[in-house]
Amino acid sequence: MKPGGTAKRKNGLVRYKFVCPMTKWGRDPDSGKQKRQCSCPDPCTDSPCGRMFYVCPEKNYRAYPGILRGTDEWDSTYKIRTSVERSINHFKGSFGLAGRKTQNAKTLKADLCLSGITQLVTVLLADGIHKHEYIRSLKPLLKAA
Repeated sequence: MKPGGTAKRKNGLVRYKFVCPMTKWGRDPDSGKQKRQCSCPDPCTDSPCGRMFYVCPEKNYRAYPGILRGTDEWDSTYKIRTSVERSINHFKGSFGLAGRKTQNAKTLKADLCLSGITQLVTVLLADGIHKHEYIRSLKPLLKAA
């Protein structure tokens, strides 16, 4: 299937259309208007315009980020997106925010402050013993000391 364009629905949601790769635009001899015509030797559908498939991404930005995969725009932003995702996961893990069991705002704030203090102490210790490669995490620093 190849991208066939996008359409905005009445409710404001965008949907993506994918069409058969053998489908071409051609002029209808009866009406003179342009329409899709499938030139498959073994058609997969009875429709003269070929098979069409619609994707409605709705609000699932992780699965459907708003950019079609395989396009130049996707290729140019993919490396940046993965780098940002990895950084966010690293921060969540090192600050103790990943896999939390409580949703209390006060507990979250206290955990965030304590983890920030721990990160600063880690930086000070690594700088004090001149092991700057251990600045990012406390566990390897403790093993090295």
